Amino acid sequence: MIPPLPDHMLRRLGRTEGDADTLRVLVRDQDTRRLVLLRALLDAAGAAPTTVCPPRALDRLRQDWALLEKAERADRTAVRTVLLHPLVGPWAQRCLRGLTGPGPESGPAPGPGLRADLDHLSALAAAAAIRAGIPFTTRLTAHDGLLPLPTLGALGTAHDGSGTVDVTFCDGELTLHDISAGPPLAAHTDPDGTTGSADPRWLPVLALPAVRHGAGPVPLDDVDPYRTDGRGPRPHGLSTATRLDDHARKTWAESWAAVAPLLRIGGEHRITEAAVLLRCLVPLGPPPGSGTAGDSAAHCSGTRREAFGAVLSSRPATPAHFASTLVHELQHTKLAALCALVPLHHEDTEPRHFAPWRPDPRPFDGLLQGAYSHLALADYWQRFALGARRVTHRDLAWAEHARCREQVGAVLPALAGSAALTREGRILVNEMIALYHRLDDCPPPAGHLARAEAYVATTKVIWQQRNGP
Repeated sequence: MIPPLPDHMLRRLGRTEGDADTLRVLVRDQDTRRLVLLRALLDAAGAAPTTVCPPRALDRLRQDWALLEKAERADRTAVRTVLLHPLVGPWAQRCLRGLTGPGPESGPAPGPGLRADLDHLSALAAAAAIRAGIPFTTRLTAHDGLLPLPTLGALGTAHDGSGTVDVTFCDGELTLHDISAGPPLAAHTDPDGTTGSADPRWLPVLALPAVRHGAGPVPLDDVDPYRTDGRGPRPHGLSTATRLDDHARKTWAESWAAVAPLLRIGGEHRITEAAVLLRCLVPLGPPPGSGTAGDSAAHCSGTRREAFGAVLSSRPATPAHFASTLVHELQHTKLAALCALVPLHHEDTEPRHFAPWRPDPRPFDGLLQGAYSHLALADYWQRFALGARRVTHRDLAWAEHARCREQVGAVLPALAGSAALTREGRILVNEMIALYHRLDDCPPPAGHLARAEAYVATTKVIWQQRNGP
């Protein structure tokens, strides 16, 4: 039996690297899982009781699916751009839970949440047809004052609740008519999917330039309704998703323009990671307690396993921190995809481990994820420090490197000592240990090292006082 991932690829990933071929193995697996999930959603709708998915809703789902198939026959790449957009994953999983959730077959009708979720397939099909250049006319339902066309943008409607919008597309011209108020909105769509309009009701998705030639642009998606899970305050310091004004978009774009050269300082593999794995950025508001301006150094970021390729982030204070945020979060993306493809351990999920980057006990899998991302950061900041020309930049990089390296060193014994690692997990952890020791070839200045050691030691004392030994 051929293993899903050859050992030489696994060893590269263990060093927090991975060439394009290795990363594409992970991408292909995730893309396949997404397409299977979408098919499972349609099958679940067909099997659901009529109280959950009424015949009219099922007929509409099937019409939307037929439009997707028609668009795919015309331009497969265009349709996959929509269906594999990271934020389609959370939507599909939410629909599937709503269609297959517990309850008697003759239970009560679903609430407006499921109905709104199912309506979203119509918007996905419309966006795919627009990208594929397929003419169509349809009627869509806006919810919460917004009609999204995923990957393209959204129409802001005149009402806060649900409303009907007539949509027509032909020869690159898109017309959206909110029939409850105002004249139709006209927009033009280019072959690359860029959709623009002078009408202020149209909220476009800003496409940030590709990090290198041959890669696709990176959407800065601040309009998709599924960009966060919508369950209230975000845990562990994450803020909520935000809508960007023109000034904020300009600021994000300016910071992004400096990211690619800074990623390359960390090695060509950091550019490769971003080019292959990063499919969209979701802007978050400033971290809780940092004020509303977002100009402080406080920062928060995260990923979602069901949204492969998305990085959620408040605006980093500097391009260097923007680059390091991508390094950090893309390790989570990479390792989550690897874990879906190859089991790395059989540890339980009890949160009991000390992690210097979190105040709460972590389960083994969370410990592995955190150590992996912080090891990549230690490597990145060391390379940054060695290549920095300004003293201030060099000092910042050495401080970040020393802190991340000490944090990883504090948890590697727990990872290495696990008897529940699989063969593949053991290879991965051994390579992580090898990279950790290789960082000693260029140690940080003594002052930075001493401060990092004191920081981690203090963190552990506080953790033990709070959580016990």
